[in-house]
Amino acid sequence: MTSKWNYLPLTKEQEQIKESLQSDIGASSVICELLVRRGVKNKEEAQKFFSPQLSDLHDPYLMDGMREAVDRLNYAIGQKEGILIFGDYDVDGTTAVALVYKYLKPYCFNIEYYIPDRYEEGYGISKKCIDYAYDKDIKLIITLDCGIKAIDKVEYAKSKGIDFIICDHHVPDNELPNATAILNPKLENSNYPFSELSGCGVGFKFMQGFAKDNGIDESSLYPLLDFVALSIASDIVPIIGENRILAYHGLKRLNEKPSHGLKGIINICGLQNKQINTSDIVFKIGPRINASGRMEQGKEAVDLLLSTDFEAAKERSKNINQYNEERKALDKTITEEANEILSKKENFEEQKSIVIYNRSWKRGIIGIVASRLTEIYYKPAVVLAFSNGIVTGSARSVQGFDVYKAIESCRDLLESFGGHTYAAGLSLKEEKIPIFIERFEAYVKENIEKRQTVPQIDIDAILTFKDITLELHKQIMELAPFGPGNPKPVFATHDVRDYQDSKLVGKDGKHIKLEMIDDSSANILNGIAFDQKEHYEYIKSNSPFDICYTIEEMKYNLRGYGIGSIRNQLQLAVKDIISENK
Repeated sequence: MTSKWNYLPLTKEQEQIKESLQSDIGASSVICELLVRRGVKNKEEAQKFFSPQLSDLHDPYLMDGMREAVDRLNYAIGQKEGILIFGDYDVDGTTAVALVYKYLKPYCFNIEYYIPDRYEEGYGISKKCIDYAYDKDIKLIITLDCGIKAIDKVEYAKSKGIDFIICDHHVPDNELPNATAILNPKLENSNYPFSELSGCGVGFKFMQGFAKDNGIDESSLYPLLDFVALSIASDIVPIIGENRILAYHGLKRLNEKPSHGLKGIINICGLQNKQINTSDIVFKIGPRINASGRMEQGKEAVDLLLSTDFEAAKERSKNINQYNEERKALDKTITEEANEILSKKENFEEQKSIVIYNRSWKRGIIGIVASRLTEIYYKPAVVLAFSNGIVTGSARSVQGFDVYKAIESCRDLLESFGGHTYAAGLSLKEEKIPIFIERFEAYVKENIEKRQTVPQIDIDAILTFKDITLELHKQIMELAPFGPGNPKPVFATHDVRDYQDSKLVGKDGKHIKLEMIDDSSANILNGIAFDQKEHYEYIKSNSPFDICYTIEEMKYNLRGYGIGSIRNQLQLAVKDIISENK
């Protein structure tokens, strides 16, 4: 599918800010343009962007419900009540549970953690969990990354003498559970300055409030920031504002002194000798932790994160890695089956959405499959599976389209639903699937904009090959951590040509290994263009073409060549090619 390239030259006002930044901070024109596009307006903001400070975290007591939450927790600890830490089975939930449990354990007489079984209990608070808490004489349940819609479950717990503190970041309904306290920066009329915390981030703020109230040095929380960084990257929340501070210092911790559990995962991913970034979390660390909850028990992920010695962590990491291998095989099979179904679907090209159902598909995999289908067809996608007498689904969306609102428009057909703009979950009775498909498609058709039906690539700056140096790459990396709200910069270069040695590589020759030049200098730059072999013949004709790309640094071991041990070399990760005559 052809992508649309979006490049908007800086406005006159933005150009003035860029020039002022160049003068004030001494950075290059390219770096200052990148800062301007990220909303940086002056020297002070630039300094905070380059060096996020933990001292700039917001006061936790600005969050509605914090006073009530801390007071109830203090009472539970003082009375030696049983406390249960409950969380979702994905990365955000398991890291949140690990963080809160690990931080509170030294202060608590009786504390446990609980991750629901995805297949037996489903998402969120379960009656089984409440019954478990009652049998264990637990008086307080703290939920993390879930609970904001658990009205009936909270009432059931209250009837058994159990209180709830709900820590969540999902969009709430108009009616809220009757909990002792609710911490959620997305509450209507919330006074908290930052609304995009991860579930683990909300848990961190709760512990920050607890520490502040009890005169505990806030720095005691900092060793747990690697969990927060994991949640921020994996849950795809914007890496701006408070999230940028938490992710920056969490990644620093992850690289310098990770917990035993994360060290085990790092080693199993082959990342022990690498500077770990958000992409490593998204594509390597996060999926392995997620795999535990998708394939078996999410509790195993928490057990791993809480490992107190490295040998135990290594064994648990091996188990979780095996779950991930099984997950990948199942993901591939189900995606192929889904594509087969869609290939036979009438009028599929005209439809604006995808809703697909198979009774036999594994519930824990359908979110991944929904993501795959969205990437392939660039349409909002809902994948449904059957489990324990109910149909459950995962929805994913395209850039700019709010799939949560699309799901919400069908709420009268649903047993439950929840989520975010780009990812949502739902459940419904099997007989209601046909009308749901009809209603969901109608909503998408009416509300999706034309620009949201075509993949778009936002271009940060136009460069020539003369501009692309190791020093520029070094400066770009100072803008990290990258993610939503601060994506890795994408550049474009016009009129480049093949320099003799571009060739097809990979299985079936699907990718192009590029060797390119332009007219700006004698710089020869290498690149890799995945799944773009349709441009190869044109490129080899020595005709000019345009590329958009990110700049990556490769390390080559040259010991055998008598010219030093390690050489750093730049490579362009080519996202798209325009090879037609302009």
